[in-house]
Amino acid sequence: MGKEIPRSEHPRPDFMRDTFANLNGEWQFAFDDADEGVRAGWYKPGHVLPQVITVPFAWQTRQSGLGPMDEIHPIMWYRRTFAVPEEMKGKRILLRFGAVDDACSVYVNGQMAGTHTGGYAPFVLDITSLLTDGENDLCVRAVDEPDPAQPRGKQYWEKGLMACWYTPVSGIWQTVYLEAVGEYAMKQIHITPDIDRHMFTAEIALDRMPAEGMELELAVTYEGQPCRTVRTTVSNRCCCVPVDLAARKALDSIHLWQPGQPALYDVEVTLLKNGVAEDHIRTYFGMRKIEVRDGKVYLNNSPLYQRLVLDQGYWPESLLTPPSDDAIRQDIELTLQLGYNGARKHQKVEDPRYYYWADKLGLLVWGEVPSAYDFTDEMARRVAGTLADFIDRDFNHPSLITWVPLNESWGVGQIYADRRQQEFGRMLYHLTKALDGTRLCSVNDGWEQVDTDICALHDYADQGEVIAKHFESRETVEKHCCDSRPCYAAGHTPTGREAFLVTEYGGIAFANIGEQGEMGGTQTWGYHGKVADEEAFFARFQSVTDAIRAIPYCQGYCYTQLTDVMQEINGVLTADRRPKVEIGRFAEANQGRQ
Repeated sequence: MGKEIPRSEHPRPDFMRDTFANLNGEWQFAFDDADEGVRAGWYKPGHVLPQVITVPFAWQTRQSGLGPMDEIHPIMWYRRTFAVPEEMKGKRILLRFGAVDDACSVYVNGQMAGTHTGGYAPFVLDITSLLTDGENDLCVRAVDEPDPAQPRGKQYWEKGLMACWYTPVSGIWQTVYLEAVGEYAMKQIHITPDIDRHMFTAEIALDRMPAEGMELELAVTYEGQPCRTVRTTVSNRCCCVPVDLAARKALDSIHLWQPGQPALYDVEVTLLKNGVAEDHIRTYFGMRKIEVRDGKVYLNNSPLYQRLVLDQGYWPESLLTPPSDDAIRQDIELTLQLGYNGARKHQKVEDPRYYYWADKLGLLVWGEVPSAYDFTDEMARRVAGTLADFIDRDFNHPSLITWVPLNESWGVGQIYADRRQQEFGRMLYHLTKALDGTRLCSVNDGWEQVDTDICALHDYADQGEVIAKHFESRETVEKHCCDSRPCYAAGHTPTGREAFLVTEYGGIAFANIGEQGEMGGTQTWGYHGKVADEEAFFARFQSVTDAIRAIPYCQGYCYTQLTDVMQEINGVLTADRRPKVEIGRFAEANQGRQ
């Protein structure tokens, strides 16, 4: 195996064990277009796969060592060997995958270790009983069909490119790693802040029923200084631990998380059996509250005006997988430098380290479920499952303030009049609220809303006066439409508490900047023709942005978009993150109503 390990950092700063062995790097690889691998025993140790791939990059990418490649190969195999690190021996060994698109079977030393379906969700397998001393064989069979009924986001389901859909990502595309735990282990820690009562509640789930004499200890610190230590007895697989953060006679002593002041509390959680540690996890959280009241959004009980940018999270060399941790941080820093206080991560469950850096640097984030495109029973289950997995993984990130289950009626094309699709949208809204009552939900971002916290509309008009006319009256918009699509689905009556935002607009492309080459080809995508130069860009940008700011009932906007992506060349930055306009000037134009 190669010596350099790509993406060697810990993939989950919000769920870190001291034991961690990264399995990224060179793996054997093979396509299996004839689907012969299982029958031929490719999962058995000793079978050599003919190619080499660099994990965690999908085979379609340049970073994988195989791409760029625009082909369809639904079945692929991976293989590598590993030895359990000395410090992990004698413990239970967990094998973790950040994400494998879309389904996979995992074999250890020729034995089935487990399966998983869901291309955007992490999963873990206890492989202790399958391991041997010395080298162990790890083999993965992944399947990614060109199926529009599975959650895909912007991954095109046919060969080539189409409109603003791009090259898909198949197989392993996030970090693979090992952890070691004792006989008992924690599988989930969800922390719910309550800024009004100056406390938080930690909900901790174990992977098995606890034995007698088991306890949990939570040690909370802020900037290295101890705040609270709480110890409680554990009698069930799920334990809720309330923690009071307020110092006596100093209720203002808690530190709130918000843009510009991203205060974070560190938490160490130890699971003990008769006083001996079975498991130990480091996590963190922010004291943050987000809500809608009477048509306004409030952050920590103060009105919030959102200046968001649409960010699709693609890179030319690695597609959906960030090429490095520095690349993730750079995107967030550029977003802030451009004058935005938030990002709508479009059609992608992002690498968890994106949300970590958003937490650290103080950027608001909307989390959006990748769309499927055919409405079927299977699609409904898969989208709901992806939403649930997303919430489960990223519950603790204070930067995440809004969930977006659907976008522009993709996959629910008849939602305006079809009762079943409307109920599906309502189900996603209430599922979100059942799993996470701390955040907002924009259930069908764009138009044709059903139950929702955000009345989110998209308008790509290229002139400010056109936008002003579209949104002259909120009553007219809600009863009819903003442009060509109805604001609400037929028969749905808004409650009046929904906050209104224009969550897509702009999409301004340059005539001479942004053509991608490589996998972007010669196609280009933008709205209302391309501008010739920077002056023409700013004239159009200022016109439409000022018009949205002038809408009296509007609580914010989201500009399309941060970067070019393949044939879509309407980014403020090129695909390789070069600014098309002067950043300081853009930030100044992007300011205004706060």
